Amino acid sequence: MDLDVVFLGTGGSVPTARRATACVLARLGGDRLLFDCGEGSQRQMQRSTGLVQVDEIYLTHFHADHYLGIPGLLKTYDLTDRQTPLRVIGPPGLRDLFGSLRRIFGRISYELDLVELEEGEAIGHDGYEVRSFPVEHRMRAYGYAVVEDARPGHLDAERAAELGVTHGPDLGRLQSGEEVTAGGGVVRPEQVMGEARSGRKVVLTGDTAPAEMTGVAAHAAQLLVHDASFADEEADRAAETGHSTARQAAELAREAGVEMLALVHASTRYDVRDLLAEAREVMPAAIAPRDFDIVEIPFPERGAPHLIERGARPPRPPG
Repeated sequence: MDLDVVFLGTGGSVPTARRATACVLARLGGDRLLFDCGEGSQRQMQRSTGLVQVDEIYLTHFHADHYLGIPGLLKTYDLTDRQTPLRVIGPPGLRDLFGSLRRIFGRISYELDLVELEEGEAIGHDGYEVRSFPVEHRMRAYGYAVVEDARPGHLDAERAAELGVTHGPDLGRLQSGEEVTAGGGVVRPEQVMGEARSGRKVVLTGDTAPAEMTGVAAHAAQLLVHDASFADEEADRAAETGHSTARQAAELAREAGVEMLALVHASTRYDVRDLLAEAREVMPAAIAPRDFDIVEIPFPERGAPHLIERGARPPRPPG
């Protein structure tokens, strides 16, 4: 299935003219998962992908810059006659938060399913799951790892033919892990199939200081989206506030064997290019995406993740 990540809000807690607050959209086949929903998230959609009917919203924690966009988005869905249920997932305390937010968005016509996760719990999907893991912030906070199921290895069609398997349905059953009868005997999948191939992995931290569990969750990930609020010269300030420096994010990504690091949540006190330069001293495959950039993540055998600048913006009309 196709997999990409759309950056709808890449700024810190204070939005700017160019960077909105935290909001990332992951598109996996036909599924649409939103990670955090900062102020103005629906407007960011309308300026790029269109008003996406997301299937799930994952909140990393309950600081306002990560959820203030929810009331407007939910109400707009209601006013545009959404019919399908919407699931919102987050740490314990999510239901209390929505008890307050309901005073703003009021009654809605579609089903809203609130799911509070404990550390390490996962939400299963067809072909992948979204795993929570604890990070280090000033309150209980989670990161999330989107992890695809392992894929079958390559089928050796020539070897299968040697064993008497020639019919397409039987080849399909072998690929699905079933034994088949052919050539006067039983042919097992391991006789004709290569080793299973790992699925892709995308990890998003939300706000966090460097955390051991992030490194574990991000091991060999294709993409790590990590807090980079400060420059290394303010490492003490980062630690006090439960954030990371760009260099710390890069060090963690390098140690975890991540293919691409995306730096987000930069403080407005910095030129983001300076933070990126700091990170690239450690992790050359670091990027600092802008709002509306996309990272496409092909299967590993088809290439590395790649950045499409302004890829979510519609083309400008001629003239």
